[in-house]
Amino acid sequence: MLAIVLLAGVLLGSRLVVEPVQVTSESMTPTLRPDDRVLVLRAPFSGDVHRGDVVVVDGTTWERRQPTATEGPPRESLEGEWLVKRAVALAGDSVALEDGSLVVNGTPVDEPWVDLESVDGTYFGPVTVPQGEVFVLGDDRDRSVDSRALGPVPLDAVRGRVLTRWWPWG
Repeated sequence: MLAIVLLAGVLLGSRLVVEPVQVTSESMTPTLRPDDRVLVLRAPFSGDVHRGDVVVVDGTTWERRQPTATEGPPRESLEGEWLVKRAVALAGDSVALEDGSLVVNGTPVDEPWVDLESVDGTYFGPVTVPQGEVFVLGDDRDRSVDSRALGPVPLDAVRGRVLTRWWPWG
């Protein structure tokens, strides 16, 4: 009995640091696909968010910050959802999409994971990311509800950083 209690304590305690999360949308394709499982290093253990990090965002906190957002594709409520997105711009950065290409602080960003043909002709911004927030996009820009529609994410809504995909293997 003691072994079961100890094992339960280790497993529950470890979820405070590292947590498995299932990807539920196509917004991060091809990097991550629906039903992939990832391990997330939870905040505050994940440290500061950096450009290029794949992060998990609390959809409830994010959506409540912008309850009247009307831009972007139609979507269901994000209440209770944890969303996987890529951090592309930090506080103070200017961010834009120019003919589908990401531009941060006036400099084009190389993103080999983005299919530029699928977002050809897409323009957004530029906007400046406020202090205490981060701008996130899905790798599949055509299918992603992200900061273009909901605005930058408050840092307290970032639940952690994706460490690795653990399922499926390969």
